Amino acid sequence: MGLKETLQSDLTEAIRSRDELTSGTIRMVLTAITNEEVSGKAARRLSDAEIITVLSREAKKRREAAEAFADAGRADRAAQEKSEGEVIARYLPEQLSEDEIKKLIADAIATSGATGPAGMGVVMKLVSPQTAGKADGGMVSSLVKAALTGGN
Repeated sequence: MGLKETLQSDLTEAIRSRDELTSGTIRMVLTAITNEEVSGKAARRLSDAEIITVLSREAKKRREAAEAFADAGRADRAAQEKSEGEVIARYLPEQLSEDEIKKLIADAIATSGATGPAGMGVVMKLVSPQTAGKADGGMVSSLVKAALTGGN
């Protein structure tokens, strides 16, 4: 069973059990997946890897919204966004720890021989496929920058 089918099955189960948070969040995610499928010239079915990219993007939106609401003093809305992010996280691969990312970066630097900030693109090109869906891109980027500038 693919990831989209799992989401649809879990949506049915959430509706049956009257879990409004889960059903609402899965509906939003399925809508985002459908929008991605029909965007462009020809409608197509997304692979599980592409669905994980959509899920990561949706999870990031929830994290950023929760921070914005918390900064604005709206703890109730921040909690709602955080809860939705937790529902989405159930469908994402296990996230890499900071130490695991640093090891991947060190391996990429050793492989590419990159030095200084000029080598950032080369290192990111090697690290990105390994961290896709498993780590926040902004965090990976900042860790690569730190490693290349000696701020590790």
